[in-house]
Amino acid sequence: MTAHDTSPQPVPVVDCALYEYGRRRPGQLPLDEAMDAARRTPGGFVWIGLHSPTADQLQVVARAFGLHPLAVEDALEAHQRPKLERYDDSLFLVLRTAVHLEHDQSTPTTDIVGTGEIMAFAGRDFIVVVRHDPSEHLGPVRSRLEADPERLAHGPVAVLHAIADAVVDRYLDVVTSLEAEADNVENDAFSPGGGQDIGRMYQLKRELVELRRTVVPLAVPLRDLAERRVPGVDKELAAYFRDVADHLAQAADRVTALTELVDNALTMALAQTSIRQNHDMRRISAAAALIAVPVAVAGVYGMNFDHMPELRRLFGYPLMLASTATLVTVVYLVFRRKKWL
Repeated sequence: MTAHDTSPQPVPVVDCALYEYGRRRPGQLPLDEAMDAARRTPGGFVWIGLHSPTADQLQVVARAFGLHPLAVEDALEAHQRPKLERYDDSLFLVLRTAVHLEHDQSTPTTDIVGTGEIMAFAGRDFIVVVRHDPSEHLGPVRSRLEADPERLAHGPVAVLHAIADAVVDRYLDVVTSLEAEADNVENDAFSPGGGQDIGRMYQLKRELVELRRTVVPLAVPLRDLAERRVPGVDKELAAYFRDVADHLAQAADRVTALTELVDNALTMALAQTSIRQNHDMRRISAAAALIAVPVAVAGVYGMNFDHMPELRRLFGYPLMLASTATLVTVVYLVFRRKKWL
């Protein structure tokens, strides 16, 4: 395409398929035919997957399916809080995804958790799913549902359940990975001489706070779906949503427990750091006191006084050295007894 070419770019469709009573019609449906095909098909709906569309690209889909402008704006801006909104006879669900980022060694600057977003527009005979990186690919979700036509026959809301279920299951996987990270941090904080990698602890705490912002707000949308407060959710699907909500509660509880564990480890690390600093200050003070004894003696004998009887005695100089060494030894033994040295 040349620089002056203003023709619209093709919509980044991952997949577009028509389902009739839970069974997919062969092939991929052209986007411009999707809505008409769904409305002409009894018991049918169309499922469209989009990946990071631009504003113009999403507007093409919005006009075809009558998506609400506010929902479209949210889907474009991304960085939304998990929520469920109803616009006339359609639903708009926002989910934040989480993935564990592989790394060889955790450092204060290592990203441990990556977050993305999935937005889903669901109507009576369509569902449009918009995915933003680094959220996981939803191909496996579609494959599992297509292998279960009975559940898929419940329509677009069944797809919402499958997506939410996959997202929440990934939360649990991420939490499991973070538990291993937290165990390492805790062992370091409570080990002798440990607690020195405070930056790594702060980084893990930041990741847990971000994960909590991802997990906890989803509870309200799932509760609305489980309690059938929105249209399109039958009793069977409500039971499935309750199961997802239960898994989400488990993930939230584990994130809270991990946050408290890391907080305790961080507090312990800071306390150990303070103890080590106090110990170092005692050692420095003791060393300064040891040096002060001969300095004080040398300072006295460095004065130019005529009447200093020790100066006229044969053993005055050795006696001064012996007295100085004795004083230093006494001070050293006192500090050793107090465990300052």
